[in-house]
Amino acid sequence: MLDINFIRNNPDKVKQAIDHKHENASNVDQILELDTQRRSLIHACEQLKSKRNEKSKEVSELKKNGHDASRIIEETKKIGDDVKSLEEKLKELEPQITNLLLRIPNIPAADVPIGKDASDNVIVKTWGQRKTFDFTPLPHWELGRMLNILDMERSSKISGSGFILLKGLGAKLERALYCFMLDLHTREHGYTELFPPFLVNRTSMTGTGQLPKLEEDMYRTATDDLFLVPTAEVPVTNIHRDEILSYKDLPIYYTAYTPCFRREAGSYGKDTRGIIRVHQFNKVELVKLVRPETSYTELESLLANAEKVLQLLGLEYRVAKLSTGDMSFAAAKCYDIEVWAPGLDKFLEVSSCSNFEDFQARRINIRFRDEDGKLRFVHTLNGSGLALPRTVIAILETYQQQDGTVIIPEVLQPYMREIKAITRQ
Repeated sequence: MLDINFIRNNPDKVKQAIDHKHENASNVDQILELDTQRRSLIHACEQLKSKRNEKSKEVSELKKNGHDASRIIEETKKIGDDVKSLEEKLKELEPQITNLLLRIPNIPAADVPIGKDASDNVIVKTWGQRKTFDFTPLPHWELGRMLNILDMERSSKISGSGFILLKGLGAKLERALYCFMLDLHTREHGYTELFPPFLVNRTSMTGTGQLPKLEEDMYRTATDDLFLVPTAEVPVTNIHRDEILSYKDLPIYYTAYTPCFRREAGSYGKDTRGIIRVHQFNKVELVKLVRPETSYTELESLLANAEKVLQLLGLEYRVAKLSTGDMSFAAAKCYDIEVWAPGLDKFLEVSSCSNFEDFQARRINIRFRDEDGKLRFVHTLNGSGLALPRTVIAILETYQQQDGTVIIPEVLQPYMREIKAITRQ
């Protein structure tokens, strides 16, 4: 959420930023109009309260001197009724303003490229060498069927399209990957591992920015009004909601594994083959709560932490700085990490690393007391470290052999009980 004072003082800048994100800028004018009404009501209310105080003193003086104060008492009562009426109007205005503020996206950082969509993203880094094959590499769905580790037909029978059934060494590879990632981030990168709830309330979803904008993409349990987590970002970032931290507590680094659930409501017809785009997937998330002055340095280190996973797996990837038209609603700056999938002959996003500045912290009310004792909002960051199953796709397609077997990357072999290759089961 943006600071209303910032919107009030920089309306044109905010509107331009909203336009660059292709959101509705008309909300700004509505907010400013309601804010003007609110400040006018507050001013009138304060004047009436001051007048009521004066009348109360006058009543005391009259009574003290034995005079009749009934007329002044009646005037004071009338002023009190007027104050109550104004306060009721204020109560009606506040939720209207908040509701509109929740629909204003975050402002992109100054170095974010302005663009209409993903085609305007800027590639800032590439890593690894393109693997060459003496044969035509197969896509993962064919490898999965041949090796009997992926069964899309039966998963569809169980749950419908967009769900995954991994079998045998396919399931073991999935488990090995998120265990490896958690160990890497906790042992080498300084994150504290968490195991959060997989269901969260509406306040938590609103706090991190999924609601109200993205509700149609979420899975919701109607009876309890709880949401299946779309990412561990939601429960983990909300851990310190409504808390005041010390500057000595910061930075805070958390990592968590969760399954993630998304309807992908706006993605009908996209990537329907295989397991590129699914409704349930596993992911290891990285979350940081930091001091504002360090947040962009922390973003670069967060990105490096996620990249390290792919480097150790020996997978080719690239890093894209997202344009304004491809960034999320809540992000101020975002990098995508895209891994190369040779069977598909394209890059696949496996991580988005974002700095939200104080956008989420204002919604969640996470503050810290700085060295001077001043209360300030923390900056929040998160990134996938990494998302599955696209990492699985890249491994299967990169390490496939001509006979259809798949070599297990060396760093994963200890997690696979020293199994070095996936063969037909």
